[in-house]
Amino acid sequence: MSKKWLLATCAGLMVASAMLASATAMGAASAVEPAPLKVTPAVNTMVRNALKTLAPGVQVDAVEPAALPGFYQVIASGQLMYLSSDGRYLLNGDLIDLTQKKNLSNAAWARFRKAELAKVPASQRIVFAPANPKYTVTVFTDINCGYCRALHEHIAAFNKAGIAVEYLAWPREGIASTSGKPTATYSEMASIWCAADRKAAFSAAIAGKAPAAATCTNPVADQFDLGMKLGVSGTPTIVAPDGRTLGGYVTPEQMLIALQKGS
Repeated sequence: MSKKWLLATCAGLMVASAMLASATAMGAASAVEPAPLKVTPAVNTMVRNALKTLAPGVQVDAVEPAALPGFYQVIASGQLMYLSSDGRYLLNGDLIDLTQKKNLSNAAWARFRKAELAKVPASQRIVFAPANPKYTVTVFTDINCGYCRALHEHIAAFNKAGIAVEYLAWPREGIASTSGKPTATYSEMASIWCAADRKAAFSAAIAGKAPAAATCTNPVADQFDLGMKLGVSGTPTIVAPDGRTLGGYVTPEQMLIALQKGS
């Protein structure tokens, strides 16, 4: 499914109408504090049914009451959106708390990424770490990505700065071609994850040496799907310990500053 499904189906009039209707409804009810929303099985069903009217194959991953009164916060197929409690109106965009001067959508994404990445065992990652790291970042990577190669060239400097780098596979070509056969990048990355020495195989491959073909039960497809679920759209995508994204290619100095700001 295209990651642009929401923008393609919800642009323009629908969003504007939803914003106007929501503002009118909240203004009329301003004297009465609305009852807090709860996420029940019926609500989950309502959310799925509502979104299926836009994209039949949409995968709903998380539903919770939004800070915006009368709306649920929904993460689905790599997108974060807000759906009215009756399933009629959908808002796509950042939710800003003007009092706190805080982007609530970014905070929600960070919580979701942190929780989902915590489920990936260390045994399924390729880890480059100093003895006692101060910080650990997760990087969705592709061995044929130029910026991924540039990032890995500094792996010793990242480790010297106290930063552990844990790689997850995200072949940009996807898992299968239109013919249904595995993509070349998927096959290469699967071979790396199947190598006896993953770190050596990864370093060699990202430096331009094709990995020796190997097959095994490997997590590459699952990690690609996880990236899609978390909104990854390119490589490298760097995720901080608190779930914030730190962008794509950054130098060790830039990464350390970004991590310190979040401490």
